[in-house]
Amino acid sequence: MGAYVSLEHLIAQAASMLRPPERVTVAECAERYRFLNNQGSFVGYWDNTFAPYLVEPMNETTSLDFTGMIFAGPARTGKSDMFFNYLLHTAKCDPADMMLLHMTQATARDWSLGDLARAFRHSKALGELLVPGRQNDNVFDKWFKSGMRLLIKWPTINELSGKTVPRLWLMDYDRMTQDVDGEGNPYDLARKRATTFKRFGMCVAESSPGFEIKDPNWLAKSAHEAPPVDGILALYNRGDRRRWYWPCPQCNEKFEANFSMFDYPDIDTIDLLEIAEQVTLPCPHCGYPIPPALKRELNNAGRWIKDGMIWQPDGEIVGRPRRTDISSFWLKGPAAAFQDWTSLVLKYLQAKQDFENTGSEESLKVTTNTDQGDAYIPQASRLERLPEHLKARAKDWGGTADDPAVPLGVRFLITTVDIQKSAFVYQVHGFGEGGDVWIVDSDRITRSETRINDRGERELLDPGAYLEDWDVLIEKVIERSYPLADGSGRRMSVKAIGCDSGGKAGVTANAYQFWRKLRDTREDQASIRFQLLKGEPSKSAPRVHVGYPDSQKKDRMALARGDIPVLFINSNLMKDVAANRLGRETPGGGMVNFPHWMPDWLYSQLCAETRTDKGWIKIGSRRNEAWDLLYYAYSVALNGRQVSPNLDHINWEYPPGWADGWEQNDLVFAENAAKPFDSHQKSDISLESLASQLA
Repeated sequence: MGAYVSLEHLIAQAASMLRPPERVTVAECAERYRFLNNQGSFVGYWDNTFAPYLVEPMNETTSLDFTGMIFAGPARTGKSDMFFNYLLHTAKCDPADMMLLHMTQATARDWSLGDLARAFRHSKALGELLVPGRQNDNVFDKWFKSGMRLLIKWPTINELSGKTVPRLWLMDYDRMTQDVDGEGNPYDLARKRATTFKRFGMCVAESSPGFEIKDPNWLAKSAHEAPPVDGILALYNRGDRRRWYWPCPQCNEKFEANFSMFDYPDIDTIDLLEIAEQVTLPCPHCGYPIPPALKRELNNAGRWIKDGMIWQPDGEIVGRPRRTDISSFWLKGPAAAFQDWTSLVLKYLQAKQDFENTGSEESLKVTTNTDQGDAYIPQASRLERLPEHLKARAKDWGGTADDPAVPLGVRFLITTVDIQKSAFVYQVHGFGEGGDVWIVDSDRITRSETRINDRGERELLDPGAYLEDWDVLIEKVIERSYPLADGSGRRMSVKAIGCDSGGKAGVTANAYQFWRKLRDTREDQASIRFQLLKGEPSKSAPRVHVGYPDSQKKDRMALARGDIPVLFINSNLMKDVAANRLGRETPGGGMVNFPHWMPDWLYSQLCAETRTDKGWIKIGSRRNEAWDLLYYAYSVALNGRQVSPNLDHINWEYPPGWADGWEQNDLVFAENAAKPFDSHQKSDISLESLASQLA
């Protein structure tokens, strides 16, 4: 009783629990009670005319015809704001317990202390409904005077089990784990929490698409079907599949706007903004070039149309909609209220330019998902690499299989090594201006240089068992040089060597020991040029990054002490780069070239893997060493530690000495001259001993 001034005060405060609900929709409640204070953007009460496409999805959250609502759309649509309007309506007009699921515990905490706290602070009608006191208003738990409770959670099986909650909201669904502790996807697990309430329950998920299309050759079976993809679009396909249509201001025909309909000049200029500023959206029916200034007008005239229905020119909507217990919505980038068309096109052009320069698809995927609101098809999935297509590009630039030559155009060489059970497989790649690549050499090393059997024969290599077997790499790989194809007698040394450090038991430990041996016994920079490689299991990892591994309990035999630089590779991303470069057929953009003498097995191995929505997988039992060695080479070339600056940042007009033309190249030397990295052992003579000898 201490919290109340009098009995009358207590009764007045408790009256909200008995007051009948206010009969307004979620959208009407937002306009009436929700105040926003986004300085520099918008200050005032919620206005449904800013993003009218949110009205229908918001109102469906209280419909008794559906128990689920799905909203897929790009960033800057206001889709996350729908939750605050739904919360306000629930707390003020129709009290019921709610649960919000964020991506992780950390993001849930940040959201609660940031966005949610601001909503309570700026919207008085919402904030005054909270019960005061730390026990009632904490980071993950909010109690309201009406008796309702808001739980702020994240997708774990503990949070999605044993709770009965009528209203649930999953925020940024495609950035959540899609398998909660092996029990299933978070949406289905969350929806079970509301099953008891039957048609009075509601489970909502919203997100921009974040997963790749499983089948690039997919064909839609209906007008509004989404492609085969995990996440929010898979949930969208379960529902009635509504799309946002506009009426053309010229012919009044109805259409759905998407990014591919944009029209902008195809001109050769470095000023991408100049191109983006000229964007229009031609009507697909009459061709009228709709300017960006009409977007808000078009949105306010727009309608959600269910799959199977048609919005006729006279305004009538006819047809037979899909029957389901989920209302689902998919909005595309051109309609996003808080993102202009110029920025949409500019981001795409920048991402496309990045892809053409580097072969990396990361920026293209981000802008397709978050700006355009669409599912992404990896460029590598669109390419069908066949061995005969690659072989047809082979050229005669001189040299043979026994005596390979460096073709004109190569500025530096990178060799990569794959570890087999009883062999080292290596491949030599020449890199030239613009990122073009020439495969200069490829071979296997199978015999030890030091271990001899009783018959005087060299033993088969065993890289996992014998450290001394690694010495064969010094002469045959690290110290190797190749003749230039110009007939001058000059040769080119290898700039960097990338070597896999994984394999059967003992390989990693011996790889580390061999690197230390190079560091401690040689003065020719061999350990700096020799880069150990390791695949990075995390899909969100950068393309390449250098780490210094320490031994863990699971890998104590590796003898890692944090002293060895290892290049960690996001294999899927780097294989995308390699596949996209293999698909180039014109010089100057990263095209891969092959010598005429290369055997057929190389081309087969370069086509041994295929791109799926889960990443790259090997086809059957095909060998794939050449493919691995190619993407290893790109990984080493992008690592600024060995090839500095990295391949993406070389200024070919003023290149470093090791990437210059042959006449000035630091790695090119006359046949009888000393090599640029002349190898010799560290001297055993100490400075003290040398001084005494000189005396």
